[in-house]
Amino acid sequence: MQVPGIDHEGIDHEWRIAHSRAVKDDWFRVSPYSPIPAHDRPTFGGLSYYAVDPGLRFDGLRLGPIPDGASTTFGIVTSDGGSRQVRRIGTLAFRIGGASRALVAYELGTRAGSLFVPFLDATSGVETYGAGRYLDIEPEEDGTYNVDFNAAYHPFCAYAPDYSCPLTPAENRLADRIEAGERLATAVVR
Repeated sequence: MQVPGIDHEGIDHEWRIAHSRAVKDDWFRVSPYSPIPAHDRPTFGGLSYYAVDPGLRFDGLRLGPIPDGASTTFGIVTSDGGSRQVRRIGTLAFRIGGASRALVAYELGTRAGSLFVPFLDATSGVETYGAGRYLDIEPEEDGTYNVDFNAAYHPFCAYAPDYSCPLTPAENRLADRIEAGERLATAVVR
Protein backbone atom coordinates (compact mmCIF):
# COMPACT_ATOMS: atom_id res chain seq x y z
CA MET A 1 0.00 0.00 0.00
CA GLN A 2 1.30 3.44 -0.93
CA VAL A 3 0.88 6.06 1.79
CA PRO A 4 0.09 9.51 0.33
CA GLY A 5 2.74 12.17 0.86
CA ILE A 6 5.63 9.71 1.32
CA ASP A 7 8.45 9.30 -1.19
CA HIS A 8 8.29 5.50 -1.45
CA GLU A 9 11.06 5.32 -4.04
CA GLY A 10 13.38 7.27 -1.71
CA ILE A 11 12.51 5.06 1.25
CA ASP A 12 13.02 1.94 -0.82
CA HIS A 13 16.34 3.27 -2.13
CA GLU A 14 17.65 4.13 1.33
CA TRP A 15 16.46 0.78 2.71
CA ARG A 16 18.16 -1.12 -0.13
CA ILE A 17 21.44 0.74 0.45
CA ALA A 18 21.25 0.19 4.24
CA HIS A 19 20.45 -3.50 3.74
CA SER A 20 23.29 -3.95 1.25
CA ARG A 21 25.72 -2.30 3.67
CA ALA A 22 24.61 -4.51 6.57
CA VAL A 23 25.00 -7.67 4.48
CA LYS A 24 28.47 -6.60 3.36
CA ASP A 25 29.55 -5.74 6.92
CA ASP A 26 28.37 -9.17 8.12
CA TRP A 27 30.22 -10.89 5.27
CA PHE A 28 33.42 -8.94 6.05
CA ARG A 29 33.05 -9.97 9.71
CA VAL A 30 32.49 -13.73 9.26
CA SER A 31 33.67 -14.90 5.83
CA PRO A 32 36.98 -16.72 5.53
CA TYR A 33 37.34 -14.81 2.23
CA SER A 34 37.01 -11.40 3.89
CA PRO A 35 39.84 -8.95 3.19
CA ILE A 36 39.74 -7.97 6.88
CA PRO A 37 42.65 -9.75 8.61
CA ALA A 38 41.39 -12.79 10.53
CA HIS A 39 42.65 -11.45 13.88
CA ASP A 40 40.62 -8.22 13.39
CA ARG A 41 37.33 -9.84 12.38
CA PRO A 42 35.98 -10.54 15.90
CA THR A 43 36.11 -6.81 16.73
CA PHE A 44 35.25 -5.54 13.25
CA GLY A 45 32.43 -3.05 13.72
CA GLY A 46 31.63 -2.50 10.05
CA LEU A 47 32.81 -0.28 7.25
CA SER A 48 32.47 3.49 7.24
CA TYR A 49 29.96 5.04 4.87
CA TYR A 50 28.72 8.45 3.87
CA ALA A 51 25.04 9.12 4.50
CA VAL A 52 22.82 8.15 1.57
CA ASP A 53 22.47 11.07 -0.84
CA PRO A 54 19.59 10.63 -3.33
CA GLY A 55 21.10 13.47 -5.39
CA LEU A 56 24.06 11.23 -6.25
CA ARG A 57 21.91 8.64 -7.99
CA PHE A 58 21.39 9.04 -11.73
CA ASP A 59 18.76 6.81 -13.33
CA GLY A 60 17.94 5.96 -16.92
CA LEU A 61 21.37 6.59 -18.43
CA ARG A 62 22.24 5.27 -21.88
CA LEU A 63 25.74 4.32 -22.92
CA GLY A 64 27.44 6.94 -25.06
CA PRO A 65 30.47 6.44 -27.29
CA ILE A 66 33.93 5.79 -25.87
CA PRO A 67 36.28 8.79 -25.80
CA ASP A 68 37.77 9.85 -29.15
CA GLY A 69 41.02 8.08 -29.88
CA ALA A 70 40.59 5.54 -27.09
CA SER A 71 41.13 1.92 -28.00
CA THR A 72 38.36 -0.53 -27.22
CA THR A 73 40.58 -2.94 -25.25
CA PHE A 74 43.57 -2.17 -23.06
CA GLY A 75 45.44 -3.42 -20.01
CA ILE A 76 44.23 -1.65 -16.89
CA VAL A 77 47.07 -1.33 -14.37
CA THR A 78 46.62 -3.21 -11.10
CA SER A 79 47.77 -2.45 -7.56
CA ASP A 80 50.41 -5.20 -7.70
CA GLY A 81 52.07 -3.73 -10.81
CA GLY A 82 50.37 -6.09 -13.25
CA SER A 83 47.49 -5.46 -15.60
CA ARG A 84 44.14 -6.94 -16.56
CA GLN A 85 42.54 -6.79 -19.97
CA VAL A 86 39.38 -4.72 -20.03
CA ARG A 87 37.14 -3.50 -22.78
CA ARG A 88 35.71 0.00 -22.93
CA ILE A 89 31.95 -0.37 -23.41
CA GLY A 90 30.92 3.30 -23.49
CA THR A 91 30.44 6.37 -21.36
CA LEU A 92 27.78 7.22 -18.82
CA ALA A 93 27.01 10.96 -18.76
CA PHE A 94 25.30 12.81 -15.91
CA ARG A 95 25.28 16.22 -14.22
CA ILE A 96 26.65 17.13 -10.79
CA GLY A 97 26.04 20.62 -9.48
CA GLY A 98 24.98 21.74 -12.94
CA ALA A 99 28.20 20.51 -14.58
CA SER A 100 28.31 17.75 -17.20
CA ARG A 101 30.34 14.73 -16.16
CA ALA A 102 31.01 11.33 -17.73
CA LEU A 103 32.65 8.10 -16.65
CA VAL A 104 33.91 5.36 -18.93
CA ALA A 105 32.32 1.98 -18.30
CA TYR A 106 34.35 -1.19 -18.79
CA GLU A 107 33.67 -4.86 -19.21
CA LEU A 108 35.74 -6.76 -16.65
CA GLY A 109 34.34 -10.22 -16.20
CA THR A 110 31.95 -12.55 -17.86
CA ARG A 111 28.47 -11.26 -17.00
CA ALA A 112 26.97 -9.89 -20.20
CA GLY A 113 25.83 -6.30 -19.86
CA SER A 114 27.54 -5.77 -16.49
CA LEU A 115 29.57 -2.59 -16.25
CA PHE A 116 32.65 -1.98 -14.13
CA VAL A 117 33.12 1.72 -13.36
CA PRO A 118 36.15 2.66 -11.25
CA PHE A 119 36.49 6.35 -10.38
CA LEU A 120 38.53 8.86 -8.44
CA ASP A 121 37.10 12.09 -7.07
CA ALA A 122 38.14 14.97 -4.81
CA THR A 123 37.73 12.76 -1.71
CA SER A 124 40.22 10.15 -2.97
CA GLY A 125 43.31 9.79 -0.81
CA VAL A 126 41.80 11.86 2.01
CA GLU A 127 38.35 10.54 2.89
CA THR A 128 38.28 7.58 0.49
CA TYR A 129 40.84 5.10 -0.81
CA GLY A 130 43.54 6.84 -2.83
CA ALA A 131 43.37 4.42 -5.78
CA GLY A 132 39.65 5.04 -6.20
CA ARG A 133 36.33 3.37 -5.63
CA TYR A 134 34.25 1.08 -7.80
CA LEU A 135 30.71 0.79 -9.07
CA ASP A 136 29.29 -2.45 -10.48
CA ILE A 137 26.28 -1.62 -12.62
CA GLU A 138 23.72 -4.01 -14.06
CA PRO A 139 21.47 -3.05 -16.97
CA GLU A 140 17.84 -2.23 -16.28
CA GLU A 141 15.07 -4.07 -18.17
CA ASP A 142 14.83 -1.21 -20.67
CA GLY A 143 18.58 -1.30 -21.43
CA THR A 144 19.43 1.82 -19.42
CA TYR A 145 21.81 2.03 -16.48
CA ASN A 146 21.57 3.64 -13.04
CA VAL A 147 24.71 5.21 -11.62
CA ASP A 148 24.29 5.26 -7.84
CA PHE A 149 27.34 6.61 -6.07
CA ASN A 150 25.74 5.53 -2.76
CA ALA A 151 26.79 2.01 -3.80
CA ALA A 152 30.43 3.02 -4.41
CA TYR A 153 32.84 0.69 -2.68
CA HIS A 154 36.54 0.31 -2.00
CA PRO A 155 38.44 -2.53 -3.66
CA PHE A 156 39.75 -5.31 -1.40
CA CYS A 157 43.30 -3.95 -1.68
CA ALA A 158 42.13 -0.98 0.45
CA TYR A 159 41.85 -3.45 3.35
CA ALA A 160 44.59 -5.97 2.53
CA PRO A 161 47.54 -5.15 0.25
CA ASP A 162 47.96 -8.74 -0.96
CA TYR A 163 44.94 -8.34 -3.29
CA SER A 164 45.42 -7.28 -6.90
CA CYS A 165 42.96 -4.52 -7.76
CA PRO A 166 42.47 -2.53 -10.96
CA LEU A 167 43.57 1.09 -10.55
CA THR A 168 41.36 3.90 -11.81
CA PRO A 169 42.37 5.09 -15.29
CA ALA A 170 42.93 8.84 -15.76
CA GLU A 171 39.78 9.07 -17.91
CA ASN A 172 37.63 8.36 -14.82
CA ARG A 173 38.83 11.13 -12.54
CA LEU A 174 36.17 13.54 -11.35
CA ALA A 175 36.99 16.99 -9.95
CA ASP A 176 33.87 16.84 -7.75
CA ARG A 177 33.57 15.58 -4.19
CA ILE A 178 31.48 12.39 -4.33
CA GLU A 179 30.36 12.14 -0.71
CA ALA A 180 28.51 8.86 -1.10
CA GLY A 181 29.31 5.18 -0.64
CA GLU A 182 32.21 3.80 1.36
CA ARG A 183 34.73 6.07 3.02
CA LEU A 184 37.85 5.46 5.08
CA ALA A 185 37.31 4.73 8.76
CA THR A 186 39.88 7.36 9.74
CA ALA A 187 38.52 10.07 7.42
CA VAL A 188 37.38 13.38 8.78
CA VAL A 189 34.25 14.11 6.79
CA ARG A 190 33.47 17.76 6.10
